[in-house]
Amino acid sequence: MERAQKIQILQNIIKIKSVNGNEKAVLRYLSSELRNFGIESTLLPFANEPERANLLVEIGQGKDPRVLGLTGHADTVAVTNDDDWKFPPFSATILDDKLYGRGAADMKSGLAAEVIALIELVEKQQEPAGIVRLLLTAGEEFGAPGAYQFLPEKIKDLSALIVGEATDGNVTFAHSGSINYRITSQGKPAHSSTPELGINAITGLAKFLAVEAHLFDKAPHDEVLGEVQHSVTVIEGGNQVNTIPARATLLGNVRPTTSFDNQAVISTIQAALDRINQESSYKLKFELLHDFYPIETEANHAFVQLALKISQMNYQDRKPKLIVNNGASDASVFVQTNPKMPVILLGPDKDQSSHQIDEHTTISSYLTTIAIYEQLITDYFRESSAD
Repeated sequence: MERAQKIQILQNIIKIKSVNGNEKAVLRYLSSELRNFGIESTLLPFANEPERANLLVEIGQGKDPRVLGLTGHADTVAVTNDDDWKFPPFSATILDDKLYGRGAADMKSGLAAEVIALIELVEKQQEPAGIVRLLLTAGEEFGAPGAYQFLPEKIKDLSALIVGEATDGNVTFAHSGSINYRITSQGKPAHSSTPELGINAITGLAKFLAVEAHLFDKAPHDEVLGEVQHSVTVIEGGNQVNTIPARATLLGNVRPTTSFDNQAVISTIQAALDRINQESSYKLKFELLHDFYPIETEANHAFVQLALKISQMNYQDRKPKLIVNNGASDASVFVQTNPKMPVILLGPDKDQSSHQIDEHTTISSYLTTIAIYEQLITDYFRESSAD
């Protein structure tokens, strides 16, 4: 495929607005590009959301029993402050080596690179001995419904997984999980002139907030992922200044580690609520909204080291390294079905611009990533040690 065509594909999908929705249009376009090169794919629409879908693609000879997975998501976060952008956020404008647009880094550049890598392997008649399975999803940025909708049999037999999130060419071998939760405080309404006749639901939340500040102080330190991170991010309660509020809610996020996992986090929060409920008149209820697991592959695993070696070979302007982060990805869902598969995140430049105004990637890193994916696929099936 010509350089200009590779860039045009990326620009085309950035121009498709897929802010936590409309992913079907992105994936239908990529499916069409695959078909132009003789590669069949399966579009998997959501039952109740006609503009959302996943995409499943497979290439390979199937002689080697291993199945190498690649995954990426077609949705983006919302655009805020449009007027503050250097260029319109869906224009996919190129200036020098930078390509600007919502999703340019997170993660349409990785998405396009994965698709083009498969196309070029087929073009060059270099399909691997095993199977390469591309799992493209909708909704990763909020709840990961696409990842949850893939059938377990498409995940269970994966021998390794590449997540095409932007990493500036570095190899992420571990990342935290992510738990989103809601706590509802049920009180009793009363006029503010007689507060003793009511139960202030906001004060009930305040009881939890006082505990939450130190809730995970005794959680064990994870040697790879570090401390459990936690934040309360949204609070709502009351609707009239002279009325004691009968209901209030808060939303929080926790980043579990493998040393203090998702169930440990949930149990800790629930125990704190139980104590408050038993020791006071407040009634607090916990609701789990999203439950993503941490990823942790050994840094010296053959697959991790192979990816690092190939990334370092292909980048001339930097030396990629092994990293960890506190983010989460669709792999957080997939490992619930296949907990032993090695997982890496490896993708183009983000330059700390993901989710930000003037989000961008670089053309050079995008093209380099395509070459990395092709070589990684080829060498993975060539080297028996990679499993």
